[in-house]
Amino acid sequence: MTLFESLARKLDRTGVDPVVWHAPPPPSLTGVLAPNGVLDDAHRWTLPSGEGPEDVAVDHDGRVVTGGNDGRIWRFDSHGEATELANTHGRPLGVEILDDGRFLICDAERGVLRVDDKGQAVGRDGIVYFTDSSAHFTIADHRYDLLEHRGTGRLLRLDPRTGETDLLAEGLQFANGVGLASDESFVLVAETGSYQISRVDLTGPSQGAASVWAANLPGIPDNMTSQTRDGLFWVALYSPRMRLLDLLAPYPTLRIVAANLPEVVQPNPEHAGWVIALDHRGEIVHSLRGGKGSYSPVTGVREHDGWLYLGSLTADAVARVPAPPRPDIARGE
Repeated sequence: MTLFESLARKLDRTGVDPVVWHAPPPPSLTGVLAPNGVLDDAHRWTLPSGEGPEDVAVDHDGRVVTGGNDGRIWRFDSHGEATELANTHGRPLGVEILDDGRFLICDAERGVLRVDDKGQAVGRDGIVYFTDSSAHFTIADHRYDLLEHRGTGRLLRLDPRTGETDLLAEGLQFANGVGLASDESFVLVAETGSYQISRVDLTGPSQGAASVWAANLPGIPDNMTSQTRDGLFWVALYSPRMRLLDLLAPYPTLRIVAANLPEVVQPNPEHAGWVIALDHRGEIVHSLRGGKGSYSPVTGVREHDGWLYLGSLTADAVARVPAPPRPDIARGE
């Protein structure tokens, strides 16, 4: 260990322990990835209280459900009017609508919750797939996990009938959004820290096997949807790739130094909205972007009835834009 390395570790206040990795050069922003201003005109529905509607879901009646950093779960009607459904008294992040109309909430402080429209926790049969992003850091310190790059994230499966949870994949780089194939033959998990989406087979001869499904994405992936009727998986990109973060990747000591700098001078994401859609082969077929000042960072996306609904970790509103027309490739034709 050099004197510089020794000094950096001695002065570290964060507990980061980075490893060497080499980020792939980002793909060229041409063709389907060419910049556009589609998200610049996103219409916003402001939360009555709190902020940070990190994920969005759409219930069986077409109403948008989300949660804010004050613990409240909100439901918006088609006019953008909000009703409070519950308060987890934690930090709700992921949101899903169960088949019986109740809500599945992944809360960073309280775990996986099932909530009905009276705000009560309820049980339900049905398998739940969810992620544990980091074994080392909380949501407030998530940037340290990205700087460390040790891959402590996990993909888990919960059976509410038995209460048993089993491990589907581990060693993931900040495991984030989850998407299920329409035939439930595989599940996808976004690896925020390595700019990729991995696949775990649930059936067939490769059952339990994990592989990279979409590599070297143009941005930092966050939440994603399960497969739509048209065969698409929508993915929210928290930001475009950060050049400084990639440049620091091979140098653990410099990443320790970066972690201990004031947040304002650390590698920071560009605040510009971005969502992409991938077909059944993992190929990007849609890329919707916004410029600086657009609704961002986009951390959740959901398609319903001709609209894309967007969520954000830090914004004070959810947003929506018209969904693009379907290309034939999305249906595997």
